[in-house]
This record gives sequence, C-alpha cells and structure tokens, in this order.
Amino acid sequence: MSTPGCQLLVSADELAAHPEWRIFDCRHDLKNTEYGRQAYARGHIPGAVFLHLDEDLSGTRTGRNGRHPLPGAADFAARMSDCGVDAGTQVVAYDNEGGIFASRLWWMLRWLGHDKVAVLDGGLAGWKRSKRALEEAVPGVAPRNFAARPRELAVDTAHVAACLGAENALILDARSPERFHGENETLDPVGGHIPGAVNRFYFENLDDAGCFFKPATELREEFAALLGGKAPSTVIQQCGSGVTACHNLLAMEVAGFSGSKLYPGSWSEWCADPARPVAR
Repeated sequence: MSTPGCQLLVSADELAAHPEWRIFDCRHDLKNTEYGRQAYARGHIPGAVFLHLDEDLSGTRTGRNGRHPLPGAADFAARMSDCGVDAGTQVVAYDNEGGIFASRLWWMLRWLGHDKVAVLDGGLAGWKRSKRALEEAVPGVAPRNFAARPRELAVDTAHVAACLGAENALILDARSPERFHGENETLDPVGGHIPGAVNRFYFENLDDAGCFFKPATELREEFAALLGGKAPSTVIQQCGSGVTACHNLLAMEVAGFSGSKLYPGSWSEWCADPARPVAR
C-alpha cells in the first residue's frame, strides 16, 4: 500500500536536483545476463550503483522455486546496507527496459518496509532525452544500516492454487499475449498460463514510445476495467518469474489502486510441478 507523501515515479529533472539520493542501475537482459553490467561500465547516471537481477535481486534457485526467487530478507538487507541505504535514504531505481527491472527493486524495498523508493520515469532513455550526461566511474559508497521490516506483500503457490476459480480473486499475468497463450515460449519449459488468469501485458502501462508511464488517470481507467469492481487487495500479480509483475503492481499503485500482492515464483514456479493445471 502506498504511503502518503512517498513518490512512486520521479522525473529526470527531479533526480538531477537531488544528488543525495541513492540511485541504482538495474539494467538487465534475460537472454544475455551480462548485458546490464557491461552497459553500466560503458556509462550510467552519475552516482548510480549497479544491481544485478540474478545476483542481487534474486535468491538461490532450486529448480522448483522459479527463475528469480526472492532472496532472504536478511541477505537483501545486508546488500542494501553495503550500498549505503538506511531508513532515511531516498532510493531511485532505473533501467533501460521500460522500468521492469527497476520495478522489481522498487517492490523489494517496499516488501522490506522501505517506502522511500521510486522508479525513474522514462529510465535511461528519459535521462538521455533531457540531455543529461552519463559517467563511467563507479561511485564510492559508505555503508549504512538497513533494517528490514518485512511486510506481507507476497503470496505463495499454495495461496494461488487456493484462489483458482474464486470469485473474490483476480490473477493478473504481465507477460506478452503470445507467452500467456502458450505460444513462442522461450524462457520456461512449459507454455501456457495459470487457469483463470487475466492477461495485462506490462508494456500497456507505457506510452506509445514504450518509454514513460501513462498518466495516472489513464492507468486508473484501464485497471478499473480489469478489476470489474473487485478490491485491489484481491489481485495477485504474476508473470514469468516475478519481475514484470512488479511493473503492473507499480502501475496499479500509480493509478491509485493499492494493495495487490506479488506471486514471486510466478509461471516459472507454477509450471515446475506437472501436477499443477495449465491453461492455453
């Protein structure tokens, strides 16, 4: 749930005006996992620290807990401490992929009780459009003490299974329509979707250029149609591995619909057990 006074999205101008904010570069490519690190080395927003989706924003994979399981709360809190984040730190996350990886960090910090976190609207592309410079130097960061205060913002597979067919629950799948329908599946061994899920491709949260988030009023109208009168708290957000689902969750918060939950394991965890039902 959004905390009053906490921004969800910030502009390039706002970010440039606050050099004291802690910035994280979350660029990533699911098929070329070294892309983000290499791109960061070639140039990043001044002061930004790089976080890797697999190494920093995910935990250990078992083969049955999805492609990007959540790290332990203590482990992630320690990483944030090393990166100079404490309770008073304003964090801003960005990427160059429409905000999907930045949204994952945004959600994870809120999951551990840190509300002073926002996503850079427009990401690196928006920063460049504002004619602002990049740097190659890796900033020196003084450690701080990040104290995790975990919240119940996630649901597990058993909860999702119990909600199948329930009238008071809505499962939103953020993957592309092709993957939702089980076509051209290249990331997971099984194609399809969780029975009863509704497709809301995360890209629909962005403008026609795929850069900036749509206005809050437009997002509110679109999500209101999906909710059909259901309370936002009944929504389970999922995707392939708990990443792009955070984009839908952020977009709902921007629209004023607070309280939906993330299924971190998402489709990659769901389909790891052949006993679970699959829809196509």
